[in-house]
Amino acid sequence: MIPRIAEVTPVQRHYLDYLDALNAAGFEGELAPDYANRTVLATDNSIYQVLPQAVIFPKHAQDVQRATALASQTQWHDIVLSPRGGGTGTNGQSLTDGIVVDLSRHLNRILEINAEEGWARVEAGVVKDQLNAALKEHGYFFAPELSTSNRATIGGMINTDASGQGSVMYGKTRDHVLALSTVLLDGTRLDSGPLSEAQLAELKDAPGLIGAIHRTVDDVQIRRHADIDARFPKLNRCLTGYDLAHIRNDAGQFDLNNILCGSEGTLGFIVEAKLNVLRIPKFSALVNVRYDSFETSLRDAQTLMQAQPTSIETVDSKVLGLAKNDISWNGVAEFFPAADGEIIEGINLVEYTADDETELEAGLKRLTDRLDTLAGQPGQCNGYTVARGAAAVGRIWGMRKRAVGLLGNAQGEARPVPFVEDTAVPPENLADFIMDFRAVLDREGLTYGMFGHVDAGVLHVRPALDMKDEASLARVRLITDEVVKLVQQYGGLLWGEHGKGVRSEFAPSFFGDLYPELQAIKRAFDPHNQLNPGKIATADTSQPLTIIDAVTTRGELDRTIPVASWQHQKEAVYCNGNGACYNYDPNDAMCPSWKGTRDRRQSPKGRASLLREWLRALGEQGVNTFDVATAQLQGSGWRQFPTRLKNSLALKRGDYDFSQEVYDSMAGCLACKSCSGQCPIKVDVPEFRAKFLHLYHGRYLRPLKDYFIGTLEFVIPLLARAPFKWIYNGLMRAKPFAWLLKRGAGMVDSPLIHRRHLSDLMRKHGIGWATPARLARLSADEKARSVVIVQDAFTSFFDTDVVGDILALLQKLGFRVWVMPYRANGKPLHVHGFLKAFTRVAQRRQRDFNALAQAGIPLVGIDPSMTLAYRSEYKKYLEGEVPDVWLLQEFLGQRLDQLQAVSEQFRPGRVQLLGHCTEKTNAAASMADWQTVFAALGQELTLKNVGCCGMAGTYGHEARNRDTSARIYDLSWRAVIDSEPSEALVATGYSCRSQVDRLQGVQLRHPLQFLAGQIQTH
Repeated sequence: MIPRIAEVTPVQRHYLDYLDALNAAGFEGELAPDYANRTVLATDNSIYQVLPQAVIFPKHAQDVQRATALASQTQWHDIVLSPRGGGTGTNGQSLTDGIVVDLSRHLNRILEINAEEGWARVEAGVVKDQLNAALKEHGYFFAPELSTSNRATIGGMINTDASGQGSVMYGKTRDHVLALSTVLLDGTRLDSGPLSEAQLAELKDAPGLIGAIHRTVDDVQIRRHADIDARFPKLNRCLTGYDLAHIRNDAGQFDLNNILCGSEGTLGFIVEAKLNVLRIPKFSALVNVRYDSFETSLRDAQTLMQAQPTSIETVDSKVLGLAKNDISWNGVAEFFPAADGEIIEGINLVEYTADDETELEAGLKRLTDRLDTLAGQPGQCNGYTVARGAAAVGRIWGMRKRAVGLLGNAQGEARPVPFVEDTAVPPENLADFIMDFRAVLDREGLTYGMFGHVDAGVLHVRPALDMKDEASLARVRLITDEVVKLVQQYGGLLWGEHGKGVRSEFAPSFFGDLYPELQAIKRAFDPHNQLNPGKIATADTSQPLTIIDAVTTRGELDRTIPVASWQHQKEAVYCNGNGACYNYDPNDAMCPSWKGTRDRRQSPKGRASLLREWLRALGEQGVNTFDVATAQLQGSGWRQFPTRLKNSLALKRGDYDFSQEVYDSMAGCLACKSCSGQCPIKVDVPEFRAKFLHLYHGRYLRPLKDYFIGTLEFVIPLLARAPFKWIYNGLMRAKPFAWLLKRGAGMVDSPLIHRRHLSDLMRKHGIGWATPARLARLSADEKARSVVIVQDAFTSFFDTDVVGDILALLQKLGFRVWVMPYRANGKPLHVHGFLKAFTRVAQRRQRDFNALAQAGIPLVGIDPSMTLAYRSEYKKYLEGEVPDVWLLQEFLGQRLDQLQAVSEQFRPGRVQLLGHCTEKTNAAASMADWQTVFAALGQELTLKNVGCCGMAGTYGHEARNRDTSARIYDLSWRAVIDSEPSEALVATGYSCRSQVDRLQGVQLRHPLQFLAGQIQTH
């Protein structure tokens, strides 16, 4: 079971030689010809997969110049270079079989913000939301609003001329570009912007590519302006890339930016941009209009536009249904009520923004007066709600943004995929066009989801296909060809928003006799067709454009994965590349390992890509992982020790195994489960990571740290007893032993066992052990007042005072408290892939729970991560039911009357909660429970917006992760701890509290400890 990569081919050797030459030329970034980086960058959010020869990460613009200048030399004229930004493209724009130039890792600085003049200057790798976060304090924003705004880079937006929500008012990216700095193929930098005739004349006389470019583009405009005016439809989303219609802008100035915007990296590398920014509207509202027919919602949109809103977005019932099962729904459900029997087939989201509240209300009234008059009549809306204020509006737009990814989370093998989903037609033709589009899909028997920008005539339509099925590729061609005809019939275009990419085969027919002019422009910029070749235009007719059914799809490669392996690793293989895990926001919980490293291999998408390739490589060898995993679960691990030792020694000698690259990626995961909670596709890295490690360590020896972590839960009760506790703590404090532990077991900063024992605190408070016999003897009244606390190793033995304080507070609140005798939870075993041992532990725990649950007394856990394992990992590995184990706030939130009855005992207080990642993302509704519980006791609790603390169980204690753990902490937690007094903060997670103590020497309280401190003593 050794997925190996073929020997180096002559083409690969040539690219490796180029990288060697580039390194010798002084390239300062990273050069990555390894298979893992290539695999991760082989996909975007399209249906395609193209393996590059290498990936390079320029450290600065000078590195881009070194790469292009070298490639322009004669011996490297067959080297292909393509830029990469956020990787969110749906048409394969950034995919290449040459070298991917990833500009997002290092070229991501906001260079300047000029609030007085209303512009910002940024590097290409800056993320849109990152820019808007910086602009917010100045009262500005960068207008084009994308569903992928938390990971889409400015360079990527420029290269696709991205638009999105509100484009009727705000236009496209091109409309906000003031100046660009582009590295040309010969290594020179072209600074472009509107030119006077004198400036243009000077540049036309310049030597090299700069002169040739200006002469060629100006010549095209002079010779063909009449043909250009006649050729293209007058649409909000008209040309994206090589915009011949705007070579000269509305003021008559020559402006190369309109050629470069949307050029998809085929003309040069945009490394810097100066952008126009707009004032943030002071007031906003969103009218959410419901329809019992999707067609009605489309037709009504044109009438709604007469009320002059900022934008109108639409979603169909399929997208809305998926949203209801998503993490985002908790914050927006109130705005989408449905009366008994009401069928909702479409939603129009009508936005109003204004700098004056009176103006906003006037706009709303224009719309709502009409809706009030017509609502409920045949062919009209069912009803509507109004959301006011940035917070409420932002939550709804957040749900709408996630619609792109949510469509990919449909059940079954056929899932909605993008390949012809950003058509644009005149808005007045949209409803008829979509009805004909739907007829094509209905004829093929396909399901689909729809959402988009009805105000601009753009609707995203994603048919559900199983791309592993050979017939699906034929349907991609059939449907695309029919939609192209429909677009022509309704006066629109095929690429209304997401660029051309692999669909560039339709460029010649769309541009007609103007297509040779595009080729002339391409030749002027890229004489040897080295920049993202095959996209939009080629330098001459002998060089082919990409064709939609001639580029390898992910489905074609997935077809080689055995069905049993596919089902065994279903938590990974359905990743559709939407890139939600690339979220830049340091205050968001999603994938801290990505944020801490900026390495795409250390992201859920990267890990899923690597695992799929690993499964595929095994499948080619006739191996399916389900059979291997089952055999390992049933067999004896010790029998495989000689084989594992032999293979491990071979690795040390330098033998190559792709499994090792996959392992390195998996080992960097914190197992925080934010991906499974926040990914629209519910990609669950901790689960498929555990399965991978189970298989991997059936072939290779485990590091000693795995055994140390895996057994700690079992030996900790013994170690917590004197004199072992003093011996253990003494060794952990001793520097020589700490050094030995780091070198030998790969562990650092191991926590000390608490000086107190839980049983002593239980005796102090008169709390007994929960056994089935004791609970059975309780009266009905006693059972109604009782609660059973389920211990976990971390809080019971390392944070004992927290448990004691929680037990005491629960008593003060009127509960009769019991403590379940300690048993290992097993989560550390699952995290490290000890699946056989984990299953046995879970089975024992299940029996314990079932015995206690017969009494009907709630079981409640303290640590979020350990508690939530009972409702996730346990239910995946066990047959039969696992009784509910509630989080503290869930339990208390169901007993508000009891809390309010004792609320007078508490003096008012205010505190901010730093939530645990697993809790925030996998039990999102429970975070509001904390606020409800505190309010019932006369307290005010605010949810502090922070990302991951960087600890995540034992992750931060593993030597290989120590530096990354600290970097993750520094992204959001450090500033909060620095700026707020410790008494004003609380944290639910043991790992979070221990990380704060470890890195800043600050002790945070548990929320219930804060409440205990608010009890009045008189």
